[in-house]
Amino acid sequence: MYILFDIGGTKTRVGKSYDLQTLDTILKIDTPELYQDGMRALITCIHELLNNEKITAMAGGIRGPLNHEKTGIVSESKLCNWVGHPITSDLQKEFSTPVFLENDTAIVGLGEVTFGAGKGYDIVAYHTVSTGVGGARFVHGHIDVVSVGFEPGHQILDIDRTVLGHNIPPTLENLVSGTALEKRRGVKPYEISQDDHVWDELALQLASGLKNTIVYWSPDVIVLGGSMIVGNPRIKLEAIQSYTKAVLGGLMKCPHIVDASLKDEGGLYGAMALLSQKLNNK
Repeated sequence: MYILFDIGGTKTRVGKSYDLQTLDTILKIDTPELYQDGMRALITCIHELLNNEKITAMAGGIRGPLNHEKTGIVSESKLCNWVGHPITSDLQKEFSTPVFLENDTAIVGLGEVTFGAGKGYDIVAYHTVSTGVGGARFVHGHIDVVSVGFEPGHQILDIDRTVLGHNIPPTLENLVSGTALEKRRGVKPYEISQDDHVWDELALQLASGLKNTIVYWSPDVIVLGGSMIVGNPRIKLEAIQSYTKAVLGGLMKCPHIVDASLKDEGGLYGAMALLSQKLNNK
């Protein structure tokens, strides 16, 4: 029996699988801000799933960049109290089983590559557009090798600062994320009508970021997830596709651009895929 977890800034999901192909039971809780509270809640959920069974291994994702050993996170704006804590070691002490940790965006993308919209493609770029903007590159079904990590949301787009002004860093994240939109409009994104012109503006701005993804990563497909993409209202896929082709200007062929398909369970599917890869390498 395998335990899978996905620790986000707002919600934590914990599940189990017996075959690393299907999810059996899933629990969802609010993510505590304090690490000790969060670890206690995570351990409680895992014990609830155990039913006197032995865990073979566990894996999961967490918001934020990981340390080199992938045992915890080194910085985070939302889960700042979790920074520097030995997440994998604390779980290993409690359950005496191997624990593998990945960045949450990378592990959701791995789920899409293995079980979802990216399945069957050799080179996949995954981007999430929600409260922030993240992403990762996948080659032949694996998270691509990195020195530090992927942070496509921090690429500079508004270089002359005509959109964001001089007090906000001119990044893709500060242009198209839900947090950025809320700051500009003063309301939650889901309160803005789908007919509002802002959704078309966001599609054009996101397309400029995807052009950089295409020319740097050369993917066969771009999978887009997150509440700003698969929510309601949303940045429309057709507009993203059209604007991305336009900003490429014939420089190279535009790859397939598709919606993510695994919804809130992408991180748990990614954890299954990660465990399959780790255990098969041993």
